[in-house]
Amino acid sequence: MESVIRVVARDDFHLELWFRSGEHRIFDARPYLDRGVFQRLKNVALFKQAYVAMDTVCWPGDLDIAPETLYDLSVLVKRTENHACC
Repeated sequence: MESVIRVVARDDFHLELWFRSGEHRIFDARPYLDRGVFQRLKNVALFKQAYVAMDTVCWPGDLDIAPETLYDLSVLVKRTENHACC
């Protein structure tokens, strides 16, 4: 399983993600904003409160996205072979 170690939530509803593997990836959260509880994340102020817990991205109100989903549906920006881990 890929573990998220850092997240930056952008104004355009994309997440910049750094994984324990050393990969920096971009995840487009827009397709999720019309689904169930994730509709609350249309509020950009809430979306930008993303944080890392339990190896994935979470938001206040018990919202999270599985790390496998974040990894599998994101686009690689950069891979760092000699990365510092947590």
